[in-house]
Amino acid sequence: MSVPALAQMGALTGERAWFDDAVRQVLQFHRHLWDPQAGLYAHGRHLNQPLNPEFYWARANGWAMMATVELLEVLPQDHPSRDDLLEVLRAHLKSIAKLQSGSGLWHQMLDKPDSYLETSASAIFTFCIARAINRGYVAPAVFGSVAQAGWIGVSTRVNARGQVEGSCVGTTLASDHVYYYNRPTSVYATHGYGPVLLAGAEMIRLLQNPAIDIQYKLRTYHYVPR
Repeated sequence: MSVPALAQMGALTGERAWFDDAVRQVLQFHRHLWDPQAGLYAHGRHLNQPLNPEFYWARANGWAMMATVELLEVLPQDHPSRDDLLEVLRAHLKSIAKLQSGSGLWHQMLDKPDSYLETSASAIFTFCIARAINRGYVAPAVFGSVAQAGWIGVSTRVNARGQVEGSCVGTTLASDHVYYYNRPTSVYATHGYGPVLLAGAEMIRLLQNPAIDIQYKLRTYHYVPR
């Protein structure tokens, strides 16, 4: 969670040290928490417990993805680690896209389809995918429909009072799946509201992106670079 603040300090001051620290944070948590077989981040790890199980909590993956996207937004184009960050992001986006449910939302435990569909992480993923398309990090023809399906799913969670339903409450690192499965959701989980607003704003930019032609066909749609 420190990464966006560090990145913004770099943008504000122009001092490379802030960017370097932000990049170091991303690459370090990637080294410690990324599971290359699952293509996902573990929620956490006890380094003194070599047999500790790994749990792929959705919002933890969302925070990691958002941190990378927010850093890339302001990182100088000539920064020596920029390509490394893009590689990290693209691998994560690919895995997340494969785990999207038929509703457009993602599950509380990403690899457990019997866990509930969770809103805050789904909104974060939608925002990040749409932002990655708009910035040219990934191809619209591949990821455009993933973003749009995500937004359609997220939009169903905004009730008539403007409340965001289905966001998991604050959650600590646990050592069993049962804990994550049974974390409650609440319309008062404020960390669900910002991601929904970000996702909606980025989807507007995507739908209005002059570099992309959206071709509507029977029962589907295709995002094609102009």
